[in-house]
Amino acid sequence: MIDQKELRKLESRCIQEEPPWCSAACPLHVNGRDLARHIGRGRWEEAWKVLRRSMPLPQILGRICDAPCQERCKRNEAGGAIRIGALERACVRTEPPKNRVLPLPAKAKKIALAGSGLSSLTAAWDLARKGYTVTVLESEDLPGASLRQLSPGLLPVDALDAEIAALTGLGVRFELGMDPDSEKFADSCLKTFDAVYLGLDAVGGLGWDLERNDNGAIRVDTQFGLTSRAAVFAGGRIASPVWQAAQGRWAAATMDRFLQRVSQTAGRDKEGPFETRLFTSLEDVVSLPAVSAADPLAGYSRSEAQSEAQRCLQCECLECVKVCVYLEKFGAYPKKYAREVYNNLSIVMGEHKANRLINSCSLCGLCQQVCPTDFAMQDLCLQARRTMVDKGKMPPSAHEFALLDMAFSQSERFALARHQPGRESSTHLFFPGCQLCASAPGQVEAVYAHLRSTLTGGVGLMLGCCGAPAHWAGRRDQFEGQAVHIQAQWDALGRPRMILACSSCIRMFKDHLPMIPTVSLWSVLEEDRPAAATMRLLFPLAVHDPCTTRFETELQDCVRRLIMDCGLEVEELSLGRKITECCGFGGLMQNADPELAEMATHCRAERSEADYITYCAMCRDNLAADGKRAVHLLDLFFPDSRHPDPAMRPRPDWSQRFENRARLKARLLQNLWHEVTDKMKAHQSIRLEISPEVAAQMDRRRILIEDLQQVIRHAEAGGDRLFHPPSGRFKAAYAPYKVTFWVEYTPSGKGFVVHNAYAHRMEVIGP
Repeated sequence: MIDQKELRKLESRCIQEEPPWCSAACPLHVNGRDLARHIGRGRWEEAWKVLRRSMPLPQILGRICDAPCQERCKRNEAGGAIRIGALERACVRTEPPKNRVLPLPAKAKKIALAGSGLSSLTAAWDLARKGYTVTVLESEDLPGASLRQLSPGLLPVDALDAEIAALTGLGVRFELGMDPDSEKFADSCLKTFDAVYLGLDAVGGLGWDLERNDNGAIRVDTQFGLTSRAAVFAGGRIASPVWQAAQGRWAAATMDRFLQRVSQTAGRDKEGPFETRLFTSLEDVVSLPAVSAADPLAGYSRSEAQSEAQRCLQCECLECVKVCVYLEKFGAYPKKYAREVYNNLSIVMGEHKANRLINSCSLCGLCQQVCPTDFAMQDLCLQARRTMVDKGKMPPSAHEFALLDMAFSQSERFALARHQPGRESSTHLFFPGCQLCASAPGQVEAVYAHLRSTLTGGVGLMLGCCGAPAHWAGRRDQFEGQAVHIQAQWDALGRPRMILACSSCIRMFKDHLPMIPTVSLWSVLEEDRPAAATMRLLFPLAVHDPCTTRFETELQDCVRRLIMDCGLEVEELSLGRKITECCGFGGLMQNADPELAEMATHCRAERSEADYITYCAMCRDNLAADGKRAVHLLDLFFPDSRHPDPAMRPRPDWSQRFENRARLKARLLQNLWHEVTDKMKAHQSIRLEISPEVAAQMDRRRILIEDLQQVIRHAEAGGDRLFHPPSGRFKAAYAPYKVTFWVEYTPSGKGFVVHNAYAHRMEVIGP
């Protein structure tokens, strides 16, 4: 179970919510990305809201901001920084939407601000909203006197007066004709006020009894506004308007903490500019120059501002979401998913809404490879599955069919472990894997014959499953049990070197059975390669690396050498080798979310118009099911005469996959070891007529022909069926395991016609 500490650590690995460079570089953290997005869409009221969220006195600062954020703009690397300052000015020249500010309840403390420069007005804005009684002490006859000296073209008087009026509306008092530079002014203020701020952008503070530096200037901690006197604060001694406002804001925060008698500095490490961890790729970004205003003095028109704003890259990471249909489908990103998974695991009673999110991940690890901070969504999902299984909260339907498929591969119907016929020992043991046998049993026979003829010392054969489905489902007990069984069989056969043909098997053996020496079939074939067949393919062939070979560089190289040694050209996919995509089978995605798996397969198929070549049976079959021309590497050396164009070989449905394995074992036993297998079970002799449409529907629903045979035998033997007179059809149900199958059928000659079939993958417990 993930605890809160682990969750926080995990969430921090995802940088999607990190601020963009412009916001992180802004002393006030104005979000230039959001501002540009709204202006680019002509949503001026929303742009105003962005400014008001972070910028004090926007009608003033929005016009005079010197925009130091532009230096850090990511667009600077592709055509020039976004003119954020010009966008701010264009925004505040539009009619401001109504804005009702509700200050906090009044506090008893009173604060004086010396000078009415930008830093003091900013401090007044923040402190008044927090409920303090604020008085601004100004030497001139009008508030904001220093700001009134700016060009009216830059800061119109009516804009300044509007913000002064807003401050007055918040309860800020302005006392004019004061003398803030006189001696003992600070002492006089402290007799009346609880804290005093000296705005150095408008007042020199010549007579203030404060510690000074070697140049005679008042010594101020510019980050917190602290001076040598406890109740006296200062800031604003800088030419930059935005920094003046920022120092006024920081000093206001310090005064608030001072008056509340809490730490004035703790937890303020990200006040002001800081380094963001956000990553934004500039790959495929077209360089675009900044928009020039037709009238530089007037600034951007609305249309010009919109055009400039549309240059904004809208910086974000989402590197993982860009390449993963699973992460994209659920509409968020790993940081949010981590929280959803944690909440899902914490539920004791109620609906587990994140079950599909947890169970749909292919566990391929592509997200981790493209993530700048190495976030591993697959580890999170696998850990969550294991936790749900351990707590008895994993829905039976999530991976039921895959586990039944695995159980079939471990059963007497398919499993086998033998020395080579006529030998008592083996130096090698061929383990083709369950799905290659299900997809192309004839090629498995041909490969085994080739190995027996080229390798010395005897080549044994082991049919079965490596246990990957149990591992992916989080069923540690089942997976570990299968690993123990494989090791025991290997021990009994004299511990030969195992030849593995399946990339998933290679991964499982390396990670969980490291004591067993293994070699890939492709390495063996490279040493003694059969002659390549001539076939109709489109060249070059695009190599699809199975996701379980992500870190198998030598294996990937070996495959490419085999292909090119046949005189064939190879094309690399944009997402290949270490950043290859899953075909939709990995992690049992097909079981938990079939529609998502189809999307993953289709996405992979569209990476290139070339014919694909792969070395995973499930990858080839999934691509073929999507209509993609795809061949298995074995098609080059052991072609199936029934398919002159192997790229058009259809994907076997699930019933055929079960049948292919069972028949493969029967043929091998009969042809090599001269043994006759057991007869069929009673229900297997029932003949069914199934249309292609119904067969396709059964395959989508993971319903096997044998399942229907069991239902009909049960119904016909016991009369447990319903009859519909108008159609003349029977309907029956039967649950041979934790799945209830329904079939609609009619008798026909020596068999039955199946009209419809469906299943409920749940266990119904009666009273």
